[in-house]
Amino acid sequence: MNIKKSFAIEEIKVGMTASYSQTITDADVKAFAGVSGDHNPVHLSEEYAKDSRFKDRIAHGLLTASFFSAIFGTKLPGEGCVYAGQNLQFKRPVYLGDTVIAKVTVTAVDVLKKRVTFKTVCTVKGKPVTTGTAEIFIP
Repeated sequence: MNIKKSFAIEEIKVGMTASYSQTITDADVKAFAGVSGDHNPVHLSEEYAKDSRFKDRIAHGLLTASFFSAIFGTKLPGEGCVYAGQNLQFKRPVYLGDTVIAKVTVTAVDVLKKRVTFKTVCTVKGKPVTTGTAEIFIP
């Protein structure tokens, strides 16, 4: 089976979608804390988190948003694309053990500027947790 590694700008159409899902683990949160430098105890300490408004440890919001990058770089548009911009809204907390489904949808294509705009949404159990829009440069 031949899997497409990237789309040319002329192949990308409004309405195209791609998705990625991952169940959040303790190892994911700790690794993200190490890479990002965000060691906020609401992410890392059960003792601290139980007294927070969330009552349990939560994943970093940007961990969920990073799943959009995974989609862009490997599925749609694929290899060689580069982020030009992203805005985000964090709607709900994501807890360890939650399965996050990230989905991107093409909303605009500018062939001359080689840029594609996407709606970006992460959900847990059908409810949005991270939303926004992204602009991607196509090589």
